[in-house]
Amino acid sequence: MPVIECDETTAREQLADAGLDIQQGNTDHERWRVEYGGSTAVAYEGKVVVQGEETARLEALLRGNDGGRVHAYFDGASRGNPGPASVGYVLVDDSGIVTEGGETIGTATNNQAEYRALIRATEVARDYGFDDVHIRGDSELIVKQVRGEWDTNDPELRENRVRVRELLTDFDDWQIEHVPREINDRADQLANDALDDD
Repeated sequence: MPVIECDETTAREQLADAGLDIQQGNTDHERWRVEYGGSTAVAYEGKVVVQGEETARLEALLRGNDGGRVHAYFDGASRGNPGPASVGYVLVDDSGIVTEGGETIGTATNNQAEYRALIRATEVARDYGFDDVHIRGDSELIVKQVRGEWDTNDPELRENRVRVRELLTDFDDWQIEHVPREINDRADQLANDALDDD
């Protein structure tokens, strides 16, 4: 549960500027609260607490960003292929880990889970306001399909590829590269932890 030390009035203005509907707090201690993207932010004096299953989008709006470059690592997991599936992602900039997460996505094949992880990582990088994203994953198939080096014959994977390419237009610059599994171990761990916890 992320706790963001900040001026709660400024944070409220940031969220209102992003078009979110700010609600009254539920207790005397709560200044305000807002729901967005599957999570809730609750403001107290000098801080905002974000809770829920998918906190990255709301956290991104609260933390803000002046652009710059981010490295986005992604990995998907499927037990059964198709079977219970999950995604994991890690965003890293010059100061270290910006955010990371893992979540289940229902039933999917491994390739579907890999694409969903890539979509999630790209959405979070966009929501954080980065201008340039350098994406890394250990699925050679996904990387080469997104770069246009390999065809995408499966209709669902083709839809996912189109979605990724649409998201990438939100960045001034992007690149995607295949990396060995050991370079991508944190995203892999987050995806598998999400399945273990489900």
